[in-house]
Amino acid sequence: MAKPGKILIVDDNRTILDSLEQLLKFDYREITTRTSPDGIIPELKRNDVDVILLDMNFTPGITTGEEGMIWTRKIMKYDPQAVIILITAYGDIELAVKAIKEGAIDFIVKPWDPEKLLATIRSAYELRQSRLEIRNLRGRHCLYTDEIGKQFDPIIGKSEAIKEVLRTAQKAAESDANILITGENGTGKELFAREIHNHSTRAGEDFIGVDVGSLTESLFESEMFGHKKGAFTDAKEDRIGRFEIASGGTLFLDEIGNLSVSLQSKLLRALEEKMIIPVGSNSPLNVDIRLICATNRNLQEMMKNHTFREDLYFRINTLQIIIPPLRSRTEDIPYLLDYFLDKFGHKYRKQHLQVNSEGLESLMIYHWPGNIREFKHTVEKAVLMNESGILTCEDFFGNTGFDSMKGAYAHLRLDDVERNTIRQALVNAGGNISRAAKILDISRTTLYSKMVKHGI
Repeated sequence: MAKPGKILIVDDNRTILDSLEQLLKFDYREITTRTSPDGIIPELKRNDVDVILLDMNFTPGITTGEEGMIWTRKIMKYDPQAVIILITAYGDIELAVKAIKEGAIDFIVKPWDPEKLLATIRSAYELRQSRLEIRNLRGRHCLYTDEIGKQFDPIIGKSEAIKEVLRTAQKAAESDANILITGENGTGKELFAREIHNHSTRAGEDFIGVDVGSLTESLFESEMFGHKKGAFTDAKEDRIGRFEIASGGTLFLDEIGNLSVSLQSKLLRALEEKMIIPVGSNSPLNVDIRLICATNRNLQEMMKNHTFREDLYFRINTLQIIIPPLRSRTEDIPYLLDYFLDKFGHKYRKQHLQVNSEGLESLMIYHWPGNIREFKHTVEKAVLMNESGILTCEDFFGNTGFDSMKGAYAHLRLDDVERNTIRQALVNAGGNISRAAKILDISRTTLYSKMVKHGI
C-alpha cells in the first residue's frame, strides 16, 4: 500500500524524472517532478513535501555540485524540518560530507540501485514524520506550558440542580456528541467541559481550550488551523493549529457567541468537513475532535437577529447543558465556603478561620452576579484581609450593613430562583410546556404566565 507521502523530484534531465516517478509511484501517494529548482520554494509554500530528491547540477557543463549546495541551504532556511536527498553522478566522500553539513540527510549516485534508492527514501520519509512529530510536540508543549499555571477547582455542590447537571454531563461523556454548555459568566462552564472529557473515551487524549472570543479576524485561522512559514509577515516558522493539536481528543471553544459571522462560516466548514487547511498551505489535514462549546449569550436570540448562523448552532448543539447560576443553588454555598476557606487558609497560613452566622447568611442572600468566580474572589479577599479569625459580613462585603443587604437582595434572589427553576424544567422536558408544568407540579396556564413574567 502506498504511503500517504509526497515526494518532490528536481532534476534537469526529464528521463531521470520519468524513471524516478515510475519507480516511486507505487509506494507514495503523490510524486511531483520539476526540471528547474526555481519552483522548489513556491512548491513548499503550497504543499507539504515529505522528501525532496535534488540534483546537484543544473547548468550544462557544471559538475561541481555547488548549485545543489546553494539550493540545499535555501530549502533548509525556509523549512528546517525539510528532508533532502541529493542526486549526483560524482559520489565522492568529500562531496557527501559537504552535502550533509549543508543539511541534506543522504545522497544517491547515478546510476542508482533501485532497492538501495527505495530504502534510502523510506528512511528519509520516516525521518520527516519524526521531525514533524517533534514540531507538533513543541506546539503542544507551548500550550501545556500555558496550562501549568492554571488551577482548576473541582465541581462542588450537593443541590439537586447541580446533581442534575452532573448526571447530564456524565451521559454526554458516553458519546462523541457535540455539546453546547450555556450559563452566566463565572458559573464554571469550562469545569463541566473538562468533566465531560475526563469521563469520555477520549480521556487519555488532549483537552484543548480556546477562548475564541479573544481571537481577532486576522488571528483566527492561524490559531485554529495553523500556518506555514512565510504565510504572512510574522509567520517565521510553521505553527500547528488548535484543531490539529486536539485531534483525537476534545476541543473546547469558549465564548462561541462572540465569533463574527464570517468566522462562524470558517468554523462551520472545518466542522462539517472534519478537515482543515493551514494558512499558506494547499494540503488539507483530517482532524478527529470531540467538540464542546460554551457561551453566556442567548444564541437563539442571536439567530433571530442574524448574528449567529442557524446551521452552526445545530452543528454545535447536539446536546445542551445549562449551568445554573449560584443564586439558584444557594444550598451549595456552605460547601463552596468550606472548600475555599480550606484552600485559601492554607495559601495564606490562616487555617482556623470561622464564619459567624451573619457572615454566612450574607453570603446566602447576596445576588452573586459573577457567580462562583465572584464567590471565590470574595472569600479569598476576606481570608487575606481578616485579622480576628472570625469572618463577618463586613469581611465579605465591606461597609454594607447586613440588614440593608437583606432588603436589597432577598427579592432578587427569589425571582432568579423561580426563573432558573422554570428554565431547567423546560430543558428537562425537552421544551414541552405541559411536561415541564407536570415536573414543577403547577398548571400549564400558571407556567405559561410565569414564563411571560420572566421573559422566557
